Amino acid sequence: MELINLGILGMGTVASGLINIIELNNTKVVGNINKQLVVSKVLVKDVNKKRNVNLSADVYTTDAYEIINNADIQIIVELIGGIDQAYEYIKNALNGKKHVVTANKALIATHGEELEQLARINGVRLMYEASVGGGIPIINTITENLSVNEFEQITGIINGTTNYILTQMTENGLEYEQAVREAQRLGFAEADPSSDVDGDDAAYKIAILSSIAFNQRINVNDIPKEGITKISKEDIVYAKELGYNIKLLASASKTNDEIELRVHPAFIPSDHPLSTVKNEFNAVFLKGNVTGEIMLYGKGAGSLPTSSAVLNDIVSIIKNECRKYNDGIINADKYRIVNRAYKKYYIRFEVIDKPGVLARIANVFGKNNISLNSVVQRQKNGNNTAPLVFITHDVERKNIDTALKEIGNFDSVIQIASIIVVEDF
Repeated sequence: MELINLGILGMGTVASGLINIIELNNTKVVGNINKQLVVSKVLVKDVNKKRNVNLSADVYTTDAYEIINNADIQIIVELIGGIDQAYEYIKNALNGKKHVVTANKALIATHGEELEQLARINGVRLMYEASVGGGIPIINTITENLSVNEFEQITGIINGTTNYILTQMTENGLEYEQAVREAQRLGFAEADPSSDVDGDDAAYKIAILSSIAFNQRINVNDIPKEGITKISKEDIVYAKELGYNIKLLASASKTNDEIELRVHPAFIPSDHPLSTVKNEFNAVFLKGNVTGEIMLYGKGAGSLPTSSAVLNDIVSIIKNECRKYNDGIINADKYRIVNRAYKKYYIRFEVIDKPGVLARIANVFGKNNISLNSVVQRQKNGNNTAPLVFITHDVERKNIDTALKEIGNFDSVIQIASIIVVEDF
């Protein structure tokens, strides 16, 4: 039986999961491709470290180019993460006419177009299903199953760490810091969770999905992003009282010749399917002009789900059943990127509890063409202050920002505590 030799760069949780899946489901894999996968070389930092995989010691190397330049290795699997070093390794592998599979969303969002072109020039494949959504086959769904659609919208929960944190705050009443520590304890969050909680991870992912769905060059720096670090226990309580749950959404919508992209926390109606996505699970809504709305749901992180996506890309390469993800994207700037953020907003103030405060704030909103849907005023906090909550009708974010700049100077306004989008779908 023909052997397909794999070279793996990195030996973290996804790489170990991949190796274990190849062994666990070997009969299934062989039956699918009629070839035998062999892990020939693995790049590690320490060749003597014990690992939970069934590999011989001579497979490990600390020299990436012992893998990249190995003539017997047909497919390189990049799982080291980061951008600069991974970029150099993948570029050299593609120039060496080796297929590459990666789960590196930051790299693909930053250099994907260039690397796609390099793969085409060298007649090889660059595959990255695992870069978005873990085990959810979202990229393949867009490029293969729904390829005849003109996509109008992508909206989803595509970061499992933040979704776990917000779920714990909602269901167990945890403060933000407590929920982060719990996510770290269970391995859902890194020791430094900033890429997740600040929205960077979700921005990389929506950039990748948008570039594929809209056939458009997307610069991740053009995506406005806001993380969940300012979400408080109080916001969670208000959301529930008003019939919502708070989720970190990544969204992209196309209207005529414009695309609007955003990563932000949002109030989602409690009866909407996205509102029920909990813990480390992800979900993505796609809206095509032919199919209408479709939701894909599954585990967005973890060793086995992500490793499964990596292995499926390997199998697709061997069976020659994969298309180039970004066909037609080169030099495609047919849509303008806009940032209007025309939405409803939840705004929470902490104010001094005295007559006239509410009216004064409402007057500034009116001057800035901000129509109010509802106002909620709670009892005093016990120190002569009180929370004051507004829900607006649809309005551009710039109007909100202009109004809040004036309101923030009021002596009676102690704090503008929260500004969160309210989605009504």
